[in-house]
Amino acid sequence: MTEFQVGKARVCLVHGDITDMDTDAIVNAANSTLMGGGGVDGAIHRKGGPKILEECKRVRATEWPKGLPTGKAVITSGGNLKAKHVIHTVGPIWRGGNSGEPELLADAYRNSLKLATTNGLKTIAFPSISTGAYGYPIEKACRIALKTVKEFLEKENYIAKVVFVLFSTHDFEVYKKTAKEILK
Repeated sequence: MTEFQVGKARVCLVHGDITDMDTDAIVNAANSTLMGGGGVDGAIHRKGGPKILEECKRVRATEWPKGLPTGKAVITSGGNLKAKHVIHTVGPIWRGGNSGEPELLADAYRNSLKLATTNGLKTIAFPSISTGAYGYPIEKACRIALKTVKEFLEKENYIAKVVFVLFSTHDFEVYKKTAKEILK
C-alpha cells in the first residue's frame, strides 16, 4: 500500500480486489443498465448478492428509466459486501480522447465523491474506472482520476480516506508512479 496526504484526507493505493474493501462505500464501474456485467461490475454484483441488483432495478424504474448517463452516479446498499454502500457510476468508452472522455471520466469520480459526501460517508474505494472493457488508456485515466480526487479533497474536507484499488500489478505500478507526481 502507498499512502499520500491530501488536505485532511488520506489517499491510498492498494493492489487488490475492490470487493474485499472495508470502506463506507466502494465504487462500481457500472454500465448504464445497472444490471451487472463483466469486470468490476460483475464481481461486485456476484459478491454483493441480489440486494444490490434489486436496488439497481428500483433506481432504473424511478430515477433513470433509460439508464444511468455516463459521468453520473447513484448509491445502493452494499448487500453482502464489507462496504456498507456501493456507488455506481458509468465511465466513458474510450473513442480516442476527442469525444469528451476526459470530462466524463472526471465527472464519474467527482459525482461519486459528491454522493459519498451527501450520504455522510467518510471512506470510499475506487477501481480504475473505464480502463477495462471500456478501453481507456490507464496512463491517461489515472491522471484524471488522481487530479479529480485531489481537487475535490482540497476543496471539501468531509471525506477522510480515498482508496484506489488496482486489480493488476501493471495498473498499480502506473498509479503509484503517477501519484508521486500528482499527489506530492
